Amino acid sequence: MKESSNVARELPNNAVILVGFMGAGKSSVGRELGQQLNWLFEDLDDRIEAREGRTVAAIFREAGEADFRRAERAALQQSLEELRGGSSKIIALGGGAFVQKENAALLHAAGVATVFLDAPIEELWQRCSTQANANGTERPLLRSREEFQKLYESRRAGYGSAALHIQTGSRTVEAIAGEIAKKLGLKKIALRTEEGEVE
Repeated sequence: MKESSNVARELPNNAVILVGFMGAGKSSVGRELGQQLNWLFEDLDDRIEAREGRTVAAIFREAGEADFRRAERAALQQSLEELRGGSSKIIALGGGAFVQKENAALLHAAGVATVFLDAPIEELWQRCSTQANANGTERPLLRSREEFQKLYESRRAGYGSAALHIQTGSRTVEAIAGEIAKKLGLKKIALRTEEGEVE
């Protein structure tokens, strides 16, 4: 695990990038962290789909992984550019995004905080299976528990280069989001109303 004791002092405080395998809780933790801090939350896959006019699954099916990765990198560049305007944002990356060298280099150059959310493989598998069944969706990676674990293990070292490593297994999203905010020294944005300033 690669984690600095002074992460909060080393990185800008207007962006958090959540990385990790499918089922790690990137979207749910990201939304909760956004609510706790009054920050924007974005799932990068949503931006990709809006830019491409089709779902991630359709891009993979119709154009292949290489085209998807190009679209993913372009969406990430666009999202990082928007941070220069000073907005505070939490961005959840797809499971394979951070392990692409070009994307990791983009994030490193931007100097944003990267957080690796992890959980035991059995819990990741269970979360993904439950979600797929609830949504009535078929995910190719859920056809084989063995292939699921192989992919997780092949990506884990790449995830480990994130600045902060947080375990999500058997924990609430509120607790996880609170730990991220505390360790990175993130500040809540006060919302303004006509009556004045409120938090």
